[in-house]
Amino acid sequence: MSKPDAADGPPPFEDAFAGDDVEQRIYGTILQTREPTTASSIAGAVECDPKTARKYLDWFEQLGIVTQYDGHPATYERNDAYFEWRRINQLAAEQSVAELQDRVRELTSRISEYQDRYDATSPAAVDAVAAAEESDERTIDDVYSDLSDWATAREERERYERARQQRMGADNEQASG
Repeated sequence: MSKPDAADGPPPFEDAFAGDDVEQRIYGTILQTREPTTASSIAGAVECDPKTARKYLDWFEQLGIVTQYDGHPATYERNDAYFEWRRINQLAAEQSVAELQDRVRELTSRISEYQDRYDATSPAAVDAVAAAEESDERTIDDVYSDLSDWATAREERERYERARQQRMGADNEQASG
């Protein structure tokens, strides 16, 4: 039996974008960037000329993918609002109003269960240490896991509700047009 070719597997983590073209490497780097970064730093990370990096970053800024901050030198940061908008559009395009409503109901039910379990209106209102100490069956890790899931469910419900409203608007527009 022959050994699998290393080229068939994923690239090493340190060089995850090595096989991509420059545009894809810059895009991938921007996705991982959590704070404003110069074009030169991004160019260094993707091993391209800073002018090339600036060209693509300016284009990404026009598309709304990144935010450019003026300064000397200018810096660029991933625009999280763009990716949120994109995800909502994707949900609205791929799912029916009924599917989106079902998901909103499921998430609302999960959120209600957490509100009842912790006698609170939001995860931020829960003292995790006290909740774990008051429970015979929940460890502090269980409580933190619940709070994380609760917060995620709230964010996801908001996303699905926005997609549902968008889809309803599009469906109503088509029906009247």
